[in-house]
Amino acid sequence: MRPKVFVTRVVPDPGLKILEEHTEVEVWPGDEPPPYQVLRAKAAAVDGLYTMVTDRVDRPLLEGAPRLKVVSNMAVGYDNIDVQAATDRGVAVCNTPGVLTDTTADFAFGLLMAAARRVVEGDRFVRAGRWKTWGPMAFLGYDIHGATLGIVGLGRIGLGVAERAQGFRMKVLYYDPVRRPDEEARLGLEYFERLEDLLPRCDFVSIHVPLSPQTYHLIGEAQLRLMKPTAILINTARGPVVDPKALYRALREGWIAAAGLDVTEPEPIPPDDPLLTLDNIVITPHIASASHATRTRMAVLAAENLVAVLLGRVPKHCVNPEVLRR
Repeated sequence: MRPKVFVTRVVPDPGLKILEEHTEVEVWPGDEPPPYQVLRAKAAAVDGLYTMVTDRVDRPLLEGAPRLKVVSNMAVGYDNIDVQAATDRGVAVCNTPGVLTDTTADFAFGLLMAAARRVVEGDRFVRAGRWKTWGPMAFLGYDIHGATLGIVGLGRIGLGVAERAQGFRMKVLYYDPVRRPDEEARLGLEYFERLEDLLPRCDFVSIHVPLSPQTYHLIGEAQLRLMKPTAILINTARGPVVDPKALYRALREGWIAAAGLDVTEPEPIPPDDPLLTLDNIVITPHIASASHATRTRMAVLAAENLVAVLLGRVPKHCVNPEVLRR
Protein backbone atom coordinates (compact mmCIF):
# COMPACT_ATOMS: atom_id res chain seq x y z
CA MET A 1 0.00 0.00 0.00
CA ARG A 2 1.19 3.47 -0.83
CA PRO A 3 1.62 5.94 2.03
CA LYS A 4 -1.23 8.33 2.65
CA VAL A 5 -0.79 12.10 2.57
CA PHE A 6 -3.13 14.95 3.49
CA VAL A 7 -2.58 18.32 1.78
CA THR A 8 -4.19 21.23 3.60
CA ARG A 9 -4.83 23.45 0.58
CA VAL A 10 -4.92 23.32 -3.22
CA VAL A 11 -1.37 23.99 -4.46
CA PRO A 12 0.19 24.32 -7.94
CA ASP A 13 -0.16 21.16 -10.03
CA PRO A 14 3.56 20.31 -10.33
CA GLY A 15 3.71 19.79 -6.56
CA LEU A 16 0.60 17.63 -6.52
CA LYS A 17 1.88 15.50 -9.40
CA ILE A 18 5.00 14.60 -7.41
CA LEU A 19 2.83 13.48 -4.51
CA GLU A 20 0.47 11.53 -6.75
CA GLU A 21 3.36 9.57 -8.24
CA HIS A 22 4.34 8.14 -4.87
CA THR A 23 1.45 8.47 -2.44
CA GLU A 24 -2.29 8.32 -1.96
CA VAL A 25 -3.24 11.99 -1.75
CA GLU A 26 -6.21 13.81 -0.25
CA VAL A 27 -6.39 17.57 -0.79
CA TRP A 28 -8.52 19.90 1.31
CA PRO A 29 -10.67 21.67 -1.29
CA GLY A 30 -11.57 24.89 0.51
CA ASP A 31 -10.04 28.34 0.18
CA GLU A 32 -9.94 28.54 3.97
CA PRO A 33 -7.60 26.24 5.92
CA PRO A 34 -9.15 23.10 7.40
CA PRO A 35 -10.43 23.62 10.94
CA TYR A 36 -8.05 22.36 13.60
CA GLN A 37 -10.26 19.42 14.58
CA VAL A 38 -10.46 18.34 10.94
CA LEU A 39 -6.69 18.61 10.56
CA ARG A 40 -6.22 16.59 13.73
CA ALA A 41 -8.56 13.86 12.50
CA LYS A 42 -6.86 13.71 9.10
CA ALA A 43 -3.40 13.59 10.69
CA ALA A 44 -4.42 10.55 12.73
CA ALA A 45 -4.81 8.47 9.57
CA VAL A 46 -1.92 9.53 7.33
CA ASP A 47 1.83 9.06 6.95
CA GLY A 48 2.53 12.61 5.79
CA LEU A 49 1.09 16.11 6.23
CA TYR A 50 1.66 18.80 3.61
CA THR A 51 0.92 22.03 5.47
CA MET A 52 0.80 25.82 5.20
CA VAL A 53 1.78 28.46 7.76
CA THR A 54 -1.92 28.75 8.67
CA ASP A 55 -2.07 25.14 9.93
CA ARG A 56 -1.43 24.54 13.64
CA VAL A 57 0.53 21.34 14.16
CA ASP A 58 0.88 21.08 17.92
CA ARG A 59 1.73 18.37 20.42
CA PRO A 60 -1.84 17.03 20.85
CA LEU A 61 -2.18 16.65 17.09
CA LEU A 62 1.18 14.89 16.82
CA GLU A 63 0.48 12.59 19.75
CA GLY A 64 -2.76 11.54 18.08
CA ALA A 65 -1.03 10.67 14.79
CA PRO A 66 0.72 7.31 15.30
CA ARG A 67 1.49 6.78 11.59
CA LEU A 68 2.83 10.24 10.90
CA LYS A 69 6.42 10.38 9.67
CA VAL A 70 6.73 13.86 8.14
CA VAL A 71 5.20 17.33 8.19
CA SER A 72 6.26 19.29 5.12
CA ASN A 73 5.53 23.01 5.39
CA MET A 74 5.16 24.99 2.16
CA ALA A 75 6.98 27.94 3.69
CA VAL A 76 10.36 29.02 5.01
CA GLY A 77 9.01 29.66 8.50
CA TYR A 78 7.68 26.84 10.65
CA ASP A 79 6.43 28.63 13.76
CA ASN A 80 3.06 26.94 13.15
CA ILE A 81 4.65 23.58 14.02
CA ASP A 82 5.77 22.37 17.44
CA VAL A 83 9.15 21.13 16.26
CA GLN A 84 10.17 19.78 19.66
CA ALA A 85 6.97 17.73 19.88
CA ALA A 86 7.58 16.44 16.35
CA THR A 87 11.15 15.51 17.23
CA ASP A 88 9.98 13.70 20.36
CA ARG A 89 7.62 11.67 18.17
CA GLY A 90 10.23 10.97 15.48
CA VAL A 91 8.41 13.10 12.92
CA ALA A 92 10.53 15.01 10.41
CA VAL A 93 9.66 18.68 9.85
CA CYS A 94 10.56 20.12 6.44
CA ASN A 95 10.40 23.61 4.96
CA THR A 96 11.14 25.46 1.71
CA PRO A 97 13.98 27.98 2.16
CA GLY A 98 15.89 29.53 -0.72
CA VAL A 99 13.29 29.24 -3.47
CA LEU A 100 11.33 32.29 -2.34
CA THR A 101 14.23 34.56 -1.34
CA ASP A 102 14.33 36.85 -4.36
CA THR A 103 10.57 37.09 -4.78
CA THR A 104 10.08 38.03 -1.15
CA ALA A 105 12.95 40.52 -1.22
CA ASP A 106 11.42 42.10 -4.33
CA PHE A 107 8.11 42.48 -2.53
CA ALA A 108 9.66 43.87 0.65
CA PHE A 109 11.35 46.56 -1.38
CA GLY A 110 8.15 47.22 -3.31
CA LEU A 111 6.26 47.61 -0.03
CA LEU A 112 8.95 50.01 1.17
CA MET A 113 8.54 52.12 -1.95
CA ALA A 114 4.73 52.05 -1.78
CA ALA A 115 4.72 53.22 1.85
CA ALA A 116 7.37 55.90 1.29
CA ARG A 117 5.75 57.41 -1.81
CA ARG A 118 2.13 56.94 -0.67
CA VAL A 119 1.25 54.86 -3.74
CA VAL A 120 -1.78 53.08 -2.27
CA GLU A 121 -3.11 56.23 -0.65
CA GLY A 122 -2.83 58.04 -3.99
CA ASP A 123 -4.60 55.23 -5.80
CA ARG A 124 -7.51 55.36 -3.34
CA PHE A 125 -7.68 59.14 -3.80
CA VAL A 126 -8.01 58.81 -7.58
CA ARG A 127 -10.57 55.98 -7.42
CA ALA A 128 -12.70 58.02 -5.06
CA GLY A 129 -12.97 60.77 -7.69
CA ARG A 130 -11.13 63.28 -5.52
CA TRP A 131 -8.31 64.15 -7.97
CA LYS A 132 -9.21 67.60 -9.27
CA THR A 133 -5.82 69.15 -10.07
CA TRP A 134 -2.07 68.85 -9.60
CA GLY A 135 -0.80 70.45 -6.39
CA PRO A 136 2.74 71.19 -5.25
CA MET A 137 2.02 69.96 -1.71
CA ALA A 138 -0.11 66.95 -2.58
CA PHE A 139 0.96 63.48 -1.32
CA LEU A 140 4.48 64.44 -0.33
CA GLY A 141 6.41 61.32 0.60
CA TYR A 142 9.97 60.34 1.43
CA ASP A 143 12.92 59.75 -0.88
CA ILE A 144 14.41 56.28 -1.02
CA HIS A 145 17.59 57.03 -2.95
CA GLY A 146 20.43 57.97 -0.62
CA ALA A 147 18.43 57.11 2.51
CA THR A 148 19.57 54.86 5.37
CA LEU A 149 18.03 51.40 5.53
CA GLY A 150 18.18 49.28 8.67
CA ILE A 151 17.75 45.53 8.22
CA VAL A 152 16.67 43.51 11.23
CA GLY A 153 17.81 39.97 10.50
CA LEU A 154 20.40 39.42 7.76
CA GLY A 155 19.27 36.01 6.58
CA ARG A 156 18.66 35.15 2.93
CA ILE A 157 15.76 37.59 2.48
CA GLY A 158 17.32 40.37 4.53
CA LEU A 159 20.46 40.04 2.45
CA GLY A 160 18.35 40.17 -0.72
CA VAL A 161 16.82 43.47 0.42
CA ALA A 162 20.32 44.81 1.16
CA GLU A 163 21.39 43.92 -2.36
CA ARG A 164 18.42 45.74 -3.86
CA ALA A 165 19.20 48.80 -1.77
CA GLN A 166 22.51 49.15 -3.60
CA GLY A 167 20.68 50.29 -6.71
CA PHE A 168 19.16 53.18 -4.74
CA ARG A 169 22.53 54.20 -3.27
CA MET A 170 21.21 53.55 0.22
CA LYS A 171 23.39 53.25 3.27
CA VAL A 172 22.58 49.86 4.77
CA LEU A 173 22.88 49.01 8.47
CA TYR A 174 21.97 45.67 9.96
CA TYR A 175 21.27 43.98 13.27
CA ASP A 176 21.58 40.22 13.63
CA PRO A 177 22.76 37.85 16.37
CA VAL A 178 25.37 36.60 13.89
CA ARG A 179 27.77 39.08 12.31
CA ARG A 180 28.51 38.73 8.58
CA PRO A 181 31.92 40.32 7.83
CA ASP A 182 31.93 38.81 4.33
CA GLU A 183 28.71 40.60 3.41
CA GLU A 184 29.85 43.78 5.12
CA ALA A 185 32.86 43.83 2.81
CA ARG A 186 30.87 42.88 -0.31
CA LEU A 187 27.98 45.33 0.16
CA GLY A 188 29.42 47.97 2.46
CA LEU A 189 27.08 47.08 5.32
CA GLU A 190 27.48 48.42 8.85
CA TYR A 191 26.85 46.04 11.74
CA PHE A 192 25.06 46.90 14.97
CA GLU A 193 25.26 44.57 17.94
CA ARG A 194 22.24 46.23 19.60
CA LEU A 195 18.90 46.87 17.92
CA GLU A 196 18.44 49.95 20.09
CA ASP A 197 21.54 51.52 18.58
CA LEU A 198 20.45 50.83 14.99
CA LEU A 199 16.89 52.15 15.08
CA PRO A 200 17.60 55.88 15.64
CA ARG A 201 19.91 55.93 12.62
CA CYS A 202 17.45 54.64 10.03
CA ASP A 203 15.06 56.23 7.55
CA PHE A 204 13.64 52.78 6.81
CA VAL A 205 13.61 49.62 8.93
CA SER A 206 12.86 46.28 7.28
CA ILE A 207 12.22 43.19 9.41
CA HIS A 208 13.46 39.74 8.37
CA VAL A 209 13.62 37.58 11.49
CA PRO A 210 11.82 34.30 12.20
CA LEU A 211 9.12 34.26 14.84
CA SER A 212 10.34 32.80 18.13
CA PRO A 213 9.92 33.55 21.83
CA GLN A 214 12.94 35.85 21.47
CA THR A 215 11.49 37.83 18.54
CA TYR A 216 7.86 38.07 19.72
CA HIS A 217 7.05 41.82 19.83
CA LEU A 218 10.69 42.55 19.11
CA ILE A 219 9.41 45.88 17.81
CA GLY A 220 7.26 47.41 20.53
CA GLU A 221 6.67 50.82 22.05
CA ALA A 222 10.23 51.26 23.30
CA GLN A 223 11.71 50.44 19.90
CA LEU A 224 9.23 52.55 17.93
CA ARG A 225 9.92 55.55 20.12
CA LEU A 226 13.62 55.24 19.25
CA MET A 227 12.91 55.65 15.53
CA LYS A 228 12.90 58.94 13.63
CA PRO A 229 9.51 60.66 13.22
CA THR A 230 10.18 60.44 9.47
CA ALA A 231 11.05 56.73 9.57
CA ILE A 232 9.10 53.96 7.83
CA LEU A 233 8.75 50.40 9.17
CA ILE A 234 8.40 47.39 6.83
CA ASN A 235 7.47 43.89 8.00
CA THR A 236 7.41 40.90 5.64
CA ALA A 237 8.55 38.39 8.29
CA ARG A 238 5.85 37.42 10.80
CA GLY A 239 3.10 39.60 12.24
CA PRO A 240 3.78 39.02 15.95
CA VAL A 241 7.33 40.37 15.61
CA VAL A 242 5.67 43.82 15.79
CA ASP A 243 3.34 44.83 18.61
CA PRO A 244 0.24 46.02 16.67
CA LYS A 245 -1.12 48.20 19.48
CA ALA A 246 2.18 50.02 19.80
CA LEU A 247 2.39 50.38 16.02
CA TYR A 248 -1.08 51.92 15.88
CA ARG A 249 -0.12 54.52 18.46
CA ALA A 250 3.18 55.19 16.71
CA LEU A 251 1.45 55.86 13.39
CA ARG A 252 -1.45 57.81 14.86
CA GLU A 253 0.68 59.98 17.16
CA GLY A 254 3.57 60.49 14.75
CA TRP A 255 6.35 58.57 16.44
CA ILE A 256 7.11 57.26 12.94
CA ALA A 257 5.87 58.39 9.53
CA ALA A 258 4.47 55.23 7.94
CA ALA A 259 4.51 51.46 7.79
CA GLY A 260 4.14 48.65 5.29
CA LEU A 261 2.96 45.23 6.48
CA ASP A 262 2.57 41.99 4.58
CA VAL A 263 1.97 40.13 7.84
CA THR A 264 -0.18 41.03 10.84
CA GLU A 265 -1.14 39.95 14.34
CA PRO A 266 -3.64 38.34 14.19
CA GLU A 267 -3.71 37.07 10.65
CA PRO A 268 -5.88 37.76 8.78
CA ILE A 269 -6.32 41.19 10.28
CA PRO A 270 -9.93 41.77 11.50
CA PRO A 271 -11.96 44.29 9.46
CA ASP A 272 -12.43 46.45 12.55
CA ASP A 273 -8.74 46.58 13.47
CA PRO A 274 -7.77 50.22 14.20
CA LEU A 275 -4.72 49.96 11.93
CA LEU A 276 -7.13 49.85 8.98
CA THR A 277 -8.40 53.32 9.86
CA LEU A 278 -5.01 54.90 9.18
CA ASP A 279 -3.87 56.33 5.86
CA ASN A 280 -0.15 56.07 6.62
CA ILE A 281 0.03 52.29 6.45
CA VAL A 282 -0.02 49.81 3.57
CA ILE A 283 -1.25 46.30 4.47
CA THR A 284 -1.18 43.34 2.09
CA PRO A 285 -2.50 39.80 2.75
CA HIS A 286 0.75 37.83 3.24
CA ILE A 287 1.63 37.73 -0.45
CA ALA A 288 5.37 38.44 -0.47
CA SER A 289 6.15 35.08 -2.10
CA ALA A 290 3.08 35.10 -4.34
CA SER A 291 4.47 34.94 -7.84
CA HIS A 292 3.48 32.14 -10.21
CA ALA A 293 7.03 30.83 -10.50
CA THR A 294 7.92 31.02 -6.82
CA ARG A 295 4.76 29.43 -5.45
CA THR A 296 5.26 26.59 -7.95
CA ARG A 297 8.86 26.10 -6.78
CA MET A 298 7.67 26.11 -3.17
CA ALA A 299 4.99 23.52 -3.94
CA VAL A 300 7.50 21.27 -5.70
CA LEU A 301 10.11 21.52 -2.96
CA ALA A 302 7.57 20.80 -0.21
CA ALA A 303 6.40 17.75 -2.16
CA GLU A 304 9.96 16.55 -2.78
CA ASN A 305 10.80 16.89 0.91
CA LEU A 306 7.72 14.94 1.96
CA VAL A 307 8.22 12.12 -0.56
CA ALA A 308 11.91 11.82 0.31
CA VAL A 309 11.14 11.15 3.97
CA LEU A 310 8.41 8.64 3.14
CA LEU A 311 10.78 6.78 0.81
CA GLY A 312 13.53 6.66 3.43
CA ARG A 313 15.71 9.27 1.75
CA VAL A 314 17.21 12.50 3.07
CA PRO A 315 15.06 15.53 2.16
CA LYS A 316 16.64 18.71 0.85
CA HIS A 317 15.48 20.71 3.86
CA CYS A 318 14.71 19.31 7.30
CA VAL A 319 14.65 21.50 10.40
CA ASN A 320 15.09 18.59 12.83
CA PRO A 321 17.60 16.34 11.00
CA GLU A 322 18.31 14.38 14.18
CA VAL A 323 15.07 12.52 13.46
CA LEU A 324 16.51 11.27 10.17
CA ARG A 325 19.55 9.81 11.89
CA ARG A 326 17.51 7.61 14.21
